[in-house]
Amino acid sequence: MDTPENIWIIDTTLRDGAQSPGVCFRPEQRILIAKMLAGAGVNELEAGIPIMGPDAMRDLMVINSLNLRSRITGWCRATKADIEAAERCGLNSIHISFPVSERQLNVFNKERGWVFDTLDVLIPFACKRFPYVSIGAQDTTRCNEDFLIKFVRLAKENGAYRIRLADTVGVSTPSNIYKLVSGIKASCDIEIEFHGHNDLGMASANALTAIEAGAGAISVTVNGLGERSGNVPFEQIAVILHLSDKFTTSIDAGHIMNICNYVANTTNRPIPPDRPVTGANIFLHESGIHCAGLIKDPLSYQPYLPDAVGRKDFGFLLGRQSGSRAIMHMLGKAGIDITRDEAIRLKEVLYGKEG
Repeated sequence: MDTPENIWIIDTTLRDGAQSPGVCFRPEQRILIAKMLAGAGVNELEAGIPIMGPDAMRDLMVINSLNLRSRITGWCRATKADIEAAERCGLNSIHISFPVSERQLNVFNKERGWVFDTLDVLIPFACKRFPYVSIGAQDTTRCNEDFLIKFVRLAKENGAYRIRLADTVGVSTPSNIYKLVSGIKASCDIEIEFHGHNDLGMASANALTAIEAGAGAISVTVNGLGERSGNVPFEQIAVILHLSDKFTTSIDAGHIMNICNYVANTTNRPIPPDRPVTGANIFLHESGIHCAGLIKDPLSYQPYLPDAVGRKDFGFLLGRQSGSRAIMHMLGKAGIDITRDEAIRLKEVLYGKEG
């Protein structure tokens, strides 16, 4: 069997996640989130936007001084002032974002020529100051294909080591993402990162498709935190890749619940009970058929065991859909042994006869 390909995980909870309406992390919360993510094995933390001012710069400098095992990156607009602000933070990694779709260029009153001219100036300027310079194509999925390929090639020629392809408003689909990423992969030898939003509910699917098409890095946020419908959820992509035979990550999935619960509490955004990976009810079963199967084989009606993501064992809920085997099992665990006939009668007493 081939060795699984390791995917680089970039967490942007402290940058893109912090842009969620109503979300504001205090300095001590930022530090703890950074420590938790680094402890879980996240490769890179996009930890803030230096140009936002003294407080943002201070937070970045403090996180950078912790000497975490994660690379610490600052997010920049395509200006020298942003790059210089990141340099003052003492970072060794920055990401510079460019608008590339006609819609985004019009919003910023820019033209395609400005993009190419600015790439020629800013990337060498940044590469003299940082070992790692990543370039972002904002609104990639609504960008002209020929223009995008030229953008990527020019970024590579000027010294960028990685390109971020961003589905900025979450409008793409897996088939389109596969075509996009594989096309860029075939056109230019550069590391590819995918950054997706969840506006149509396809962020995780698009992220996995990007990986299958050749992207070696994925941008995520804890609980999918982010503007509008959020970003690719850290916990979902971590588990998806944990279960894969073809790909792997450095993430220790056992840390997932602690991180997700902390961010949910800190942002006052409770995790829905049926949320994939972290929802309170996703390992709770009532259906008689499912419960009977799970007693024999815990993976018969579950994709993975709860302890894989730092959770307690799965459980059964007594209800109208419960079967006699599940009732006997639940009572047996409580030290009460009953027969199948007694279990059937108990259910009839509680819920009435079916039919």
